[in-house]
Amino acid sequence: MTRLLLALALALAAGPLASQASDASAIIPLPQSSLVLARDGTVIGELGRQVRTSVSIASLPRFVPQAFVAVEDQRFYQHDGVDLVGVAAAMKDAVMGNARGASTITQQLVGNMHPALIDRRDASISRKLREQTAARAMERRYTKAQILEAYLNTIHFGHGWHGIDAAARHIFGKPAARLTLSEAATLAAMPKGPAIYDPIKSPARVKQRRDLVLALMAEQNYISAAEKTRAQAAPLVTRPTTVDASFAYMVNVARVQAERGGVNLNDGGYRVTTTIDPMLQRAAATALREGVAAAEAPPRRTKKKGAAPAPAAGTLQGAAVILSPLTGEVLALVGGRNFATSSFDRVIDGRRQPGSSFKPFVYGAALLQGIAANTIEQDTALRIVQPNGQVYSPDNSDGKFLGPLTMREALVKSRNPVAVQLGQQVTIDSVAALAKRMGLDATIAPYPSSAIGTASVRPLDMASAYGTIANGGAAVRPRFVQKVEDRSGRTVWAPRLAAPQYALDNRVAFVLRDMMRDVVERGTATAVRKYVPARIPVAGKTGTTNGSTDVWFVGMTPELVGAVWVGYDTPKPIAGGQAAGGTVAAPIFARAVQAYYAGGRTSMGWTPPPGLVSMELDRETGLPATPETLPAKRYTEWFVAGTEPGAIPLDVWRLMELGGIGR
Repeated sequence: MTRLLLALALALAAGPLASQASDASAIIPLPQSSLVLARDGTVIGELGRQVRTSVSIASLPRFVPQAFVAVEDQRFYQHDGVDLVGVAAAMKDAVMGNARGASTITQQLVGNMHPALIDRRDASISRKLREQTAARAMERRYTKAQILEAYLNTIHFGHGWHGIDAAARHIFGKPAARLTLSEAATLAAMPKGPAIYDPIKSPARVKQRRDLVLALMAEQNYISAAEKTRAQAAPLVTRPTTVDASFAYMVNVARVQAERGGVNLNDGGYRVTTTIDPMLQRAAATALREGVAAAEAPPRRTKKKGAAPAPAAGTLQGAAVILSPLTGEVLALVGGRNFATSSFDRVIDGRRQPGSSFKPFVYGAALLQGIAANTIEQDTALRIVQPNGQVYSPDNSDGKFLGPLTMREALVKSRNPVAVQLGQQVTIDSVAALAKRMGLDATIAPYPSSAIGTASVRPLDMASAYGTIANGGAAVRPRFVQKVEDRSGRTVWAPRLAAPQYALDNRVAFVLRDMMRDVVERGTATAVRKYVPARIPVAGKTGTTNGSTDVWFVGMTPELVGAVWVGYDTPKPIAGGQAAGGTVAAPIFARAVQAYYAGGRTSMGWTPPPGLVSMELDRETGLPATPETLPAKRYTEWFVAGTEPGAIPLDVWRLMELGGIGR
């Protein structure tokens, strides 16, 4: 070691050498990460080859670069890239048996920025000479401030975090521009050994070195003795960035959306502002995880021979998506139970049968064709002969038929034969056309069974289509990204906003929504009211497929519309075939909605549009209430003007010619 250092000193005295390391003297652009942000600016993910956000030295508190200079290179402002005094001291220490390095900040930067040219793991004298030559050349080309800025943005702090800003964000939960003196000294303690001096894992050890850094800063007159004392007394408190893994689904969607817009986020340096509401996202993710886990747990029952074993833990899946019905902005997107174990996004790419949650499209088509909500329909056994000769006979989940019911009651109680008959009456083609206008991208076959949800649909489309009902008939497209900015803050891409397309008469939308409110208040989705207070209006529809292989709830408030699906990726019965949309999926939606309205947040409510007529009816007969009608049987029904009892019949064909649009 002594001989090596002596040879090095002789080489330094000879002055700069021409070498093959001349290219290593350039400060080059560093790989950046692209930040993906929630709508409030919260970082929800990073994309890129390295986790780094380069910052200007002018944006940092003065003590941030001073802390690194004090501990890494105290003669930084005096030397020409190589510290001869430091080399001499290192030689002396080596002779005394205490070998150490003498690399300057500039030398470290050369090696860190150009590892292919200057491999700092190479202990040979030739590498050291090339490094020192390049460092001197760099000092001639750039100012000290430029070199120090590049150094701060290059340092690796462990965990894949590169540069001062990434370290500050991931260790202290703030950008580097907001670091305190003690925090800056903590980060300056790390380059000596990021694994050893990790403030998250070894706070006591790092605090000792942090205090040493502060002492050095005081000795070198960067801070006063009083500032040193106060900073050393400060506890070392880290705030590691803990982004809910469920955000990863949205981060991936943002990447795909940006790529379609011509921006490759992996190139780095971009800021993507998504539509996600971080509070609602966390609430939806928690509700989904816990709801799926509860559904997966084996039911409590007495042991008996032949009982089917419970499914393996962790195999039941789910998806949840919540949008703003007015704008289509996606506020929460949970594509699965755990992104780490399954990155498949069931909200975007999953297609499953929706069961009875499809019925509002059938009822909407019926209302649009002038069939009023008080119309008596028959919940009865059916025999429908198919073109191939097979007989289709839909039944109900409870195995019963309830006879004559109003159309409203049939939806509230989710009676399958009524939906099938309505589908036949208005035609499945009309139902499919309405569903498509509302935003449902699905192939709906012209079969009677399509009326009760046998087509395969995506949760995203179900939420979007229900949004048409929520906001009065206007269909809006889902929107994930607000804008993409480059590192200078210039917007390089923003999705084009499409004008809402009216798909449903606003009066029909109101009546249909009011029928769906009854589903929540006294039908198959009453579990929602266990979580959502009565002051918040809620409407929706449950869905459960044959054998309980898929369970759904799609619902809305004036401010939110969402879909929840639970099932196995390879369909099989949930909870031994005993699961239902109202008991599994509806509470997941409700818990997310409960969190959104917590703290007294109010709802704007739903107001009936012009052209509606309300009447008090008898719930059993669907006829106008009389003095003899018991209070418990009275209810308010809504009608598109011209379809109420005793009115001049509505010109339904004229309504259809106008596209079913009430203005």
